Amino acid sequence: MIMKSLISAFGLFCAVAAATFAQTTSPTPELYSQKTLDDLVRIQKAATSGTYAYDQARYMSATIGPRLSGSNEAAFAVQYVADQMRKLGLDVKLQKVMVPHWVRGVETAQLTEWHGMPPGATRNVVVTALGHSIATPSSGITADVVVVNDFAELDRLGRKNIEGKIVLFNYKYDMGLQASGFGLAAYGQAVAYRTNGASAAAKYGAVAAIVRSAGGSQSRLAHTGLMRYQDGIPKIPTGAVTFEDSETIAYLSALGPVKMHLTLTPQTLPPVESYNVIADMKGSEKPNEYVIVSGHLDSWDLAQGAIDDAAGVAAAYSVPAILKDLGLRPKRTIRFIAWMDEEQGGTGSDAYYAEEKGNVANHFAAIEADLGASHPIGFKFSGKPELARYFGPLVTVLRPQGAVLAQYQPGGVGSDIGPLTNDGVPSFAPFFNEQTYFKYHHNAADTFDKIDRGEIGEVSGVVAVLAYGLANLEQPLPR
Repeated sequence: MIMKSLISAFGLFCAVAAATFAQTTSPTPELYSQKTLDDLVRIQKAATSGTYAYDQARYMSATIGPRLSGSNEAAFAVQYVADQMRKLGLDVKLQKVMVPHWVRGVETAQLTEWHGMPPGATRNVVVTALGHSIATPSSGITADVVVVNDFAELDRLGRKNIEGKIVLFNYKYDMGLQASGFGLAAYGQAVAYRTNGASAAAKYGAVAAIVRSAGGSQSRLAHTGLMRYQDGIPKIPTGAVTFEDSETIAYLSALGPVKMHLTLTPQTLPPVESYNVIADMKGSEKPNEYVIVSGHLDSWDLAQGAIDDAAGVAAAYSVPAILKDLGLRPKRTIRFIAWMDEEQGGTGSDAYYAEEKGNVANHFAAIEADLGASHPIGFKFSGKPELARYFGPLVTVLRPQGAVLAQYQPGGVGSDIGPLTNDGVPSFAPFFNEQTYFKYHHNAADTFDKIDRGEIGEVSGVVAVLAYGLANLEQPLPR
């Protein structure tokens, strides 16, 4: 508990220090013209009082629905967003991306034997297939369950205790970290079992692997997401079970043998042609320098993909919409991107970087929104630490909505802009307290009702102020 408190305190200190430094240190000549500062105030007020982001998030999540790459819904969303950008008068390009096409099938699980069971009883288990998993036979498989808490315990048990069985990885998502606002850190620990559990179990002869959900829900909701097979190791079916069912199976396994019947019938179909949506609001003075503002358009398929990531795409969409309404034109080009395939491998961001790697020097900055739509407490940035001195005026503009922290995050701030970040492009993202996001992330509760109109307006405010401020910055950013 002390260590968790220290982590929380240290993170807060770094954020406050960065924000304080940003507000008290300012190089000369000026960073932002007075007109830009006045316009930023107008932009922030328009974002937080308007419904640009809220309306678009509702349409993408509640009307279009889940947008798994390769699906009809994803294709529809591409055309919808492209049309919206054309209506705003932006130069629109659809950038071809070949995306995975994995489809979910039947997914059921029952406990069929356990110590002390009533005669003839079975126990249903909530299970969902993990992305890119292979299928069981259509009739399912029945095997004993072996519960392990981590990879080290799996290794200690070895082949003699694992072969022919279903392995349950009962690694516990750290609720304490989430309660302290560090949900992403807790997710980062747990997600290794979702990603690598199947191959780790298959190495010892397991016939299937299931994992305790890598999320903070305690509403019997299973969490899906991408898994990966390792070369040279047999592929076995894999899925996730809920917090509650994992606890039950672990308890029953401590009493005696437990047998499960598991049916998962997903399919991996040939890759499908899809697109990144790229739309430019041309700069008035430096049209060949770009400030990217973005979110990913695809989602998982258990719900509506509302907080992950209709909210992020909608916040990015709001930037050109607000600027058009206010009659403002940035000095540098603001490039809106709705990324495709963030969830199943990042082929969209790979395609963009492959096309633009010779033009990285003209990418002035990149912004990505992909951690929900709760109240933002500021923004994160990646690149040179000295970037902090450029943010004081932006923090001042965002102070009325409580977004006053600027936190340096050297490892990057977003997966889709990651290739650009790694190549030196200063990168930015809204900064959230992560207490609630992973309760809904990748599960059946990721629906539009989780988005608060005022809070997504605040996300829009952070993204829009960052985008326009950076596009009008009077100095180059350190690279």
